[in-house]
Amino acid sequence: MLTHTDLKKGTRFIYEGQPWEVLEAQLLKMAQRRPVIQSKIKNLINGTVKEKNFQQGDVFQEAELEKKNIKFLYSNKGQYFFCEENDPKNRFSFTEDQIGKQAKFFKPNSLVEGILFDDKIINISASIKVQLKVKESPPGLKGDRAQGGTKLAILESGAEVQVPLFIEEGDVIEVNTELGEYVKRV
Repeated sequence: MLTHTDLKKGTRFIYEGQPWEVLEAQLLKMAQRRPVIQSKIKNLINGTVKEKNFQQGDVFQEAELEKKNIKFLYSNKGQYFFCEENDPKNRFSFTEDQIGKQAKFFKPNSLVEGILFDDKIINISASIKVQLKVKESPPGLKGDRAQGGTKLAILESGAEVQVPLFIEEGDVIEVNTELGEYVKRV
């Protein structure tokens, strides 16, 4: 059992019969009042994000989620299609809202982790860092700045990220999928 103070970023719990994940949590204590946890939580089934305050005495059940390898096939018009790793006949899809910003970093025919709840795949979990090849990157322009510059690069998955000026087409870079930022050249 989880109490309201156990709700930290990344905690997954059952609320109103569905699995939720805490995106942000902050303890708020006003004078002579009970402490309140102000949180932003995400429904793992439909992807809705909600702001909710939890009071002292609120008790939750920890969500028992399992992970399973699945294969990302392709995306089309905001829909992302997947199949089971060993059985390509079993196809299913999620919307970009359900998966989140990390969806744009999936490469076709790559393995990702599916999150299982009650033996049903409810969402996708991507690794925090992925390596992708730069497909397009215009030459960087010097001047008109005091600090090191960045430029826009299009990756093989179609995602656009800001990269340093020395990155060229064909380079493989590491990207943080949570922040959508360049990490390093590989």
